Amino acid sequence: MLTEQQRDRLLAIAREALLAATRGEPYAPACDDAALAQPGAAFVTLRKQEELRGCIGCIHAAEPLCLVVAKMARAAALEDFRFLPVQEKEVRGIRIEISVLSAPQRVQDVQEIEVGTHGLIVQQGANRGLLLPQVATEWGWGREEFLEYTCEKAGLPRDAWRKGAAVYVFSAEVFGEE
Repeated sequence: MLTEQQRDRLLAIAREALLAATRGEPYAPACDDAALAQPGAAFVTLRKQEELRGCIGCIHAAEPLCLVVAKMARAAALEDFRFLPVQEKEVRGIRIEISVLSAPQRVQDVQEIEVGTHGLIVQQGANRGLLLPQVATEWGWGREEFLEYTCEKAGLPRDAWRKGAAVYVFSAEVFGEE
């Protein structure tokens, strides 16, 4: 669990990275907190008037969390193929949400999935899809719908989870700007 101060620092890093990205400037955050300098996995979600504006993340903890947050904020602003790149004039109207992820664990029985607590990864061959824990809650999905939409996101048939696709769960510490 992150402290309120650490959460605030990560949100500030994401905001600074977002602004730098829209200006075409480089950005390297200072990782001055030992916990934030530890390897971490995270997603950064951008919303404009409560509508999704970008969301990109990293599921493997290979780099310092503060650096991952900066990179994912930049990528969410410029590289989410579903949206045009964020423009500098939009930055003030964008709300940032960060999801710091636990390591994924493969489930043997889908009954282990706790909707609202777990995020899902479904993988089969080269196809992989991920949905954050808050997505199922936001859409009011049950366990099977959550699995089906995660399969769909992976580019797989909606029932791939019943037919051999690997299912992984993870938890997330989710926080954002007011």
